[in-house]
Amino acid sequence: MQLGMIGLGKMGSNMTRRLMRGGHQLVVSDLSTAAVQQLAGEGATGSSSLDDLVSKLSAPRAVWVMVPSGDATEKTVMALADRMSSGDIIIDGGNSYYKDDVRRSEILQKKGIHYVDVGTSGGVWGLERGYCMMIGGSDEALRILDPIFKTLAPGKGDIALTPGRAALGGTSEDGYIHCGRSGSGHFVKMVHNGIEYGMMQAYAEGFDIFRNATSRELPENLRYELNLGEIAEVWRRGSVVSSWLLDLTAMALTESPDLAEYSGFVQDSGEGRWTIQAALEEAVPAEVLTAALYTRFRSRQEHTFAEKILSAMRQKFGGHVEPAKH
Repeated sequence: MQLGMIGLGKMGSNMTRRLMRGGHQLVVSDLSTAAVQQLAGEGATGSSSLDDLVSKLSAPRAVWVMVPSGDATEKTVMALADRMSSGDIIIDGGNSYYKDDVRRSEILQKKGIHYVDVGTSGGVWGLERGYCMMIGGSDEALRILDPIFKTLAPGKGDIALTPGRAALGGTSEDGYIHCGRSGSGHFVKMVHNGIEYGMMQAYAEGFDIFRNATSRELPENLRYELNLGEIAEVWRRGSVVSSWLLDLTAMALTESPDLAEYSGFVQDSGEGRWTIQAALEEAVPAEVLTAALYTRFRSRQEHTFAEKILSAMRQKFGGHVEPAKH
């Protein structure tokens, strides 16, 4: 299938590569000429502008937008809408706010253009592991795009089916789902990231307790010199708290047991705040997720080992480099 890709950062470039490996034809665009040239050298068709990109696509055209959420996405989607025609598809694969998706889809619907929102999880590892995708939009658009989603997704792999699922069918076991109408994909991804905050915070606090088991506030016979990397490694094997986040924590602690290169300054990328906002609107108590978000706010003022663990996990799964301590 032919697809336009706008935005060749860490995610967009690797998604382009995975799609090309799957036999798809990619037309690419980016503010960086070097990034376009790099992918063109690997088999993509480069473009010099949005007009050029759209002209190189065959109708019905499909363009995937993978640029920073907010103003950059808004301007790109609307600029594409001015250049595309009824029956074409615009896909937002970034971390947009789901209410913006609803508004954009209503605008594009008047022009007969499909708008699809894709919550995409996979980070810098997605090229090899694949991307878990949560998708919102019309049935018609998703039928057209299914070959793209199938190639980007991890596939069944060696993960056993959940008991009782064999007769249910669907695409969830391949790593992607149609969540519902416009906005639902990013809504599900938003809550996914809110949960991620809570899981990361739980690991971080636990390892901080281990780190401080040598505290002079403790009786000498209750102090322990613990090897945090070994604990993370053993938990990866048969423990009920094993996870990919724990895998990344073990990797970070093996590389740097004291995490000296991590400042403990931990950013939040928006979805955590939006998740708490949704909880407030729905009157749903979300104490753990709220506390995890507030801890990230606090991390910009003081830095504990727990925050260094959080910082290390963010760097490992998404390539996020935190600012130096101010």
